[in-house]
Amino acid sequence: ACSSLCGKLCGKRRGLARALEADSATRLPGNDVALRIGDRHDRVVERGLDVGLAHGDVSYLTQFLQQSLTFCIEAGKTILVAVVIYIVGRFIVSLINKVVSNTLDRRNLDPSIKTFVKSFVNIMLTVLLIIAVVSALGVNTTSFAALLASFGVAAGMALSGNLSNFAGGLLILLLKPFKVGDYIVEGTSGKEGTVIEIQIFYTKLATFDNKEVILPNGSLANTNIVNVTARKFRRIDVPVSISYGADIRKAKEVLTQMLHDDEKVMKNKEMVVFVDRLGESGIDLIVRFWLKNEDYWAGMWRITEQCKYTLDEAGI
Repeated sequence: ACSSLCGKLCGKRRGLARALEADSATRLPGNDVALRIGDRHDRVVERGLDVGLAHGDVSYLTQFLQQSLTFCIEAGKTILVAVVIYIVGRFIVSLINKVVSNTLDRRNLDPSIKTFVKSFVNIMLTVLLIIAVVSALGVNTTSFAALLASFGVAAGMALSGNLSNFAGGLLILLLKPFKVGDYIVEGTSGKEGTVIEIQIFYTKLATFDNKEVILPNGSLANTNIVNVTARKFRRIDVPVSISYGADIRKAKEVLTQMLHDDEKVMKNKEMVVFVDRLGESGIDLIVRFWLKNEDYWAGMWRITEQCKYTLDEAGI
């Protein structure tokens, strides 16, 4: 009985061992398949993520390009509008300047006022054109005006001399110490010449040897100015020297007659010859007469030369 019981137990043990081996044999291949399937799933997920990321990058790049293209188109339109406004504005400014110039030319105004007004109108119109172009570019005109005002204050402090010149130009136009065409002598530097142009900040003179002298209006308005041609007529004194042995009465007579015979000498003004002083080597006479402004230089040179010829003919 014992031996038969032990045999049954050994048989069950062997059967259990075979079942376990069969079960492990059947389980191991299944686990490998599951592992392989899991690996494939992970790889598919990774590929899906890569594809999704790549698709997201393409979408972002496309959106960036679209936004850039839209910005370029809008900016191009704005710049084009600003360019058109500038071109049309320059044409309008030129047209207005011509109209103002023609209107002033038809008026019987002083040439200095015409020049000043033309310069002032041109500067104001140019400033308005710049504001219009800046506004077309999308800049806030209020901020731009504030910026322009701040810049004006800073520029005014830095360019106080130019503001003084501008104020001096206004004073010259209002008080009219001289005008275009007058011959002036500036008191500080001694510069002299014929006024050819009065601008906003400067006045231009032309000298006898055709040099151009530019003087600031500020200094002209605050210094002594000799306006040589302010009057229609000018008096000329020509010095003549004769010897002590000469006849003074005869010299005065022939020189006075010479003045009467000259066509340019004004007969309704003073014509006189007198003794100025008794010099060391001779008697100094003065031949005084009047000429019109336009005859001044030519008349003075002519009379000076004629005095020598007249005294020679009289034996003096």
